Amino acid sequence: MNRIRIILVSALFLLAALAKAQPADTIVVKVGKESKVIFSIKDKQDLETLKHYNFQALMDDMLRKLEQRDTSSLKKQSSAYLKDTTQQSTKPAPEDTWIRDRRDEDDRANDWADEYRWSRRSDKYSRRFYHSFNIDLGMNNYLENGHFPDGGNQLYTVKPWGSWYVGLTSTLRTKVTNKFYLEWGAGVSWYNFKFSNYKTQISKDGNGVIFYENPRTDVEFTKSKLTVCYINLSMVPMFDLGGYSRKPNVFNGDRLNFDRRGSFRIGVGPYVGYRLDSYTKQVWEESGDKQKSHYHDNYYLNNVRYGLRAQIGFRDTDIFFNYDLNGLFIDGKGPKLNAFSFGITL
Repeated sequence: MNRIRIILVSALFLLAALAKAQPADTIVVKVGKESKVIFSIKDKQDLETLKHYNFQALMDDMLRKLEQRDTSSLKKQSSAYLKDTTQQSTKPAPEDTWIRDRRDEDDRANDWADEYRWSRRSDKYSRRFYHSFNIDLGMNNYLENGHFPDGGNQLYTVKPWGSWYVGLTSTLRTKVTNKFYLEWGAGVSWYNFKFSNYKTQISKDGNGVIFYENPRTDVEFTKSKLTVCYINLSMVPMFDLGGYSRKPNVFNGDRLNFDRRGSFRIGVGPYVGYRLDSYTKQVWEESGDKQKSHYHDNYYLNNVRYGLRAQIGFRDTDIFFNYDLNGLFIDGKGPKLNAFSFGITL
């Protein structure tokens, strides 16, 4: 009988020891390459308690101590990390929201005060495609057999100041390698050729385009120009030393998000355009009143233009240069003029 009692008591002690040694439920969260965070839960009732803790505040305090190489325990009591349930929101944050992460207060004095590091939860690396809207503002002119027509005092000689070039382009930047990109663009542009001689007018006959002076002498001419509008496609391979998938822009406020080294970039590529409209405009004053005339015509202009575009940029400023390889007018119908434009891209 005593032997049976001893066996029963031993069995009870063994069961108690096994119950005590039962392993806890463990969750391991890997962080980076060599680090991990371990959650060990022994009592499932503790899960309800964990829901009331502010783990963001706890992690912030813990990371601050690790960065300061302080291995002592946290000074705050665990109750200090309880959530304020009256202000708690049950709405989850969207996965694709942007998070701005400032550098630690202790390190900020040794770094650029306005530098930010942006990251996206759903994307570990830089985006392969980035869309932007660009505005080209500059001047345009043309060359006749490689020379400006000014020397021959031609009626189609252009006045540089006032001959504005405007381009509106929707651009898709595609990452090919770490520092090599393709910028695909589609948009519209306007050549504005402001003639030096304000009396210059344009007409045409069966043989070609005709430039002549307006014969009126009783009025004062103040402007005469030819405007040509094109829809364009372009493809410019870009070498970007900064290696950024996105290009900073003065309108989107990205300038301060880029490294102090900046982002120097350079590229050359082709473009092609199709003429949408063309017209002449002349302005004069008559009896103290301002008068103007518009005449829409093709004036034997080439319907298609094609050429090369060069871009050089640093941070949020780009300089462009476009040169048309074909003539402005149809061969044999007008002077052999190759148009070009240059300016800045915003």
